[in-house]
Amino acid sequence: MSRTIELIVVDDHPIFRQGLVNVIETNERYKVIGEANTIAEALALVEAHPPDLLLVDVSLHHENGLELVKMIHSTRPQIYQLVISMYDEIIYASKALKAGSRGYVMKQEATETLMSAIETVLHGKIYLSDAMQERLIDSYASWDTKKPEGDLLAQLSVREMEVFRMIGQGFGVSEIAALLNLSGKTINAYRDNIRQKLSISDAGSLRKFAIKWIQSEFVKKC
Repeated sequence: MSRTIELIVVDDHPIFRQGLVNVIETNERYKVIGEANTIAEALALVEAHPPDLLLVDVSLHHENGLELVKMIHSTRPQIYQLVISMYDEIIYASKALKAGSRGYVMKQEATETLMSAIETVLHGKIYLSDAMQERLIDSYASWDTKKPEGDLLAQLSVREMEVFRMIGQGFGVSEIAALLNLSGKTINAYRDNIRQKLSISDAGSLRKFAIKWIQSEFVKKC
């Protein structure tokens, strides 16, 4: 592509978003034509000036970035989408691809990796890191076919998955609430929804399951 490539960046952290814009525009072929921190803002920008590529954070404060990906994919499938995230668990990458994203890249990756991901997606290919591809293949090969852990976790929303992950890391309700800037009541509601979806009877069993999952993810990365 020799013409200018236009992008929109959707992320609810202004400092990170500005840094991302600066990195992208080091390539003179790329121009960021809009920035958004909510789904509504992103949809308005896309409606006014459809970009070639939409970069979307998986978690937008109180919103699910993958819902935006689904909306754009269903209404404007010609727009390439690349999901960016601070989480490297395979379940997030799988959800992103199913939603319509052409790739999944970590926020903490090197600049060269991010630019490579953008180039890959713009050329009509799927981008996943080598490590993520290996874990995706491994997960499909190792999950029990009767009632796989992956299918169970796939029922969780992005926010529920975020809470589940933090439970597995040992955080309590008040700590999770503070980190996510939500009320303890809201976190308890998420926890109850998670237990119901995973068919887990009590909070203690949920914590054990979440810890086991975190440990299994750690082993996969080693």
